[in-house]
Amino acid sequence: MSENNPVEIAPIPARLAIRRGRLEVAGKDVTMTVILGLVVISLAIIANPLTNNVFFTGNNLTNFMRQMTTTGLLSLGMLFVILTGGIDLSVGSVVGFSAILAGGAAVRWGFPIWAAFMLGIATGALWGLVSGSIVAWFRLAPFVVTLAMMTTIRGLTYVYSQQSINVPTFLPNSSFTALGSAVVAGIPISTMIMVVFFALGAVFLNRTPLGRSTIAIGGNRETVRLAGISVARGIITAYVISGICSGVGGVLLASRLGNIQPSLGGSYEMDAIAACVIGGANLAGGRGSVQGTVMGVLILAVMNNLLSLRNVDSYWQSVLKGVIIIAVVLLHSRSQKRG
Repeated sequence: MSENNPVEIAPIPARLAIRRGRLEVAGKDVTMTVILGLVVISLAIIANPLTNNVFFTGNNLTNFMRQMTTTGLLSLGMLFVILTGGIDLSVGSVVGFSAILAGGAAVRWGFPIWAAFMLGIATGALWGLVSGSIVAWFRLAPFVVTLAMMTTIRGLTYVYSQQSINVPTFLPNSSFTALGSAVVAGIPISTMIMVVFFALGAVFLNRTPLGRSTIAIGGNRETVRLAGISVARGIITAYVISGICSGVGGVLLASRLGNIQPSLGGSYEMDAIAACVIGGANLAGGRGSVQGTVMGVLILAVMNNLLSLRNVDSYWQSVLKGVIIIAVVLLHSRSQKRG
């Protein structure tokens, strides 16, 4: 090989790099994910002395993981809907409906436990299908549609619980409550289920054509349509996923609490939306990630646990949540402008 014709070797892109003040891993911006991770760690460190070193005890960490499971599942489903440019205000009502239906089926109707759980989850998927179909085919505002669905589903839950003597308040069946209370190596099985859902959600969004089209729909719906991709199918899929996550969350919540009330799941939709927003999801659609949503869920969970251990009044907890949400949104805004 002559010196006049040296072989040129293409540069290998760095796996980890800092460009224009932003941290990138394999070309992907992870700046906010890292920042939110540091926020979670900082909150946990601060929480421990404020709770007389109770925060990092085994019992509290187990309860902490159990408590964030339902919110985590709802946040994952909400992320899919938000990515399409929509919103799902009905998730809290679906939690209550799925929980009370699964409990009644298992304890009073004699359904096998697995069948009762599947009934609750299938009901959640059905409500998601109804909401998604109305939004997609009639092109109505998601806020209005899901607000109406929220009221309708909650009303049906109360009607069902009052008119049917077969619906229990308490669930004496230990088989039903086993799933919500079982722990393996200090980790609740319900939390493991949530982690599996997040992993599947990440794979779906990043590795499948339908998942990538879900993100594209929120970014530019007309471009997606002109590319020959069914916008309606993507929207309906997002709402069905949200319904499934709500159904699973409702079943796990009823199993953990050991009792069901028609008011179960009230205002859960607000925490789900907050977790997505904290994690960097854009309510206009087209931007958001599973990793960011996980961080949003963890931030809310640490904060809720800390405030509960400190016996802070629930009204003040709402105030502090609002302040943190605003602060994180401002942080996201500054980060985007800098990029």
